[in-house]
Amino acid sequence: MLKNYVTILGIPFINKTFEEMADIIVDRIERKKKTFLVTANPEIVMHTLQSEDYKQAVLRADFVVPDGVGILVGSQIMQEPISERVTGFDLTVRLLELSNRNGWSLYLLGGREEVNKTAAENIMAKYPNAVLAGRHHGFFDEKNTKIQEEIAELKPDIVLVALGFPRQERWIADHIDTFAHGIFIGVGGSIDVLAGTAKRAPEIWQKLNIEWLYRLVKQPSRWRRMLALPAFVFEVAKYKRSLK
Repeated sequence: MLKNYVTILGIPFINKTFEEMADIIVDRIERKKKTFLVTANPEIVMHTLQSEDYKQAVLRADFVVPDGVGILVGSQIMQEPISERVTGFDLTVRLLELSNRNGWSLYLLGGREEVNKTAAENIMAKYPNAVLAGRHHGFFDEKNTKIQEEIAELKPDIVLVALGFPRQERWIADHIDTFAHGIFIGVGGSIDVLAGTAKRAPEIWQKLNIEWLYRLVKQPSRWRRMLALPAFVFEVAKYKRSLK
């Protein structure tokens, strides 16, 4: 029987299918249950090993979902397999579809001003029944409380935070107590895909769980970041051996 949570290197991943996770989010929006959701890949988990502050920010999340095939590999090494990937981009698209269906309100935070503006325009063109409560680019002084005050006043149902990791998780963790309700999710580079300035891997690459390879082919400069995957697998295997 699958466990509801699988802990990998100190991070508890919820072990639900994509559809089950989507249902949980819908329920929490309908009940106005404030929710902090982290979509974590091996790079994020490895960063929690290097920064205790960041680890505590991630641990504040209500749910950490497995965004990355490396997390599934890690769960198999731990002999506690996670059922499937729940990617941040797929969750973002589902939230937009549900917002269009239910008239939910959105706030888009992050990215360059032109990217943020274009992403917002594209969202409203494709999901016209969703409500764009507000938006703001990601280049702001975090000592200035204006943005969180605006979000707290607008009370959007969903806040897409595209500040990139580790900043987006830290920002949500630092300010989550300011808000009455809403789904707060770090979406990283998804804003670039929504704006049309970046493309997601073709579906065949997604199905084969090799989106990381597609991104590396398109952006060879990412190779240093890709080293997080073998380092992560090594750390999980080392930890598993230490339990024997």
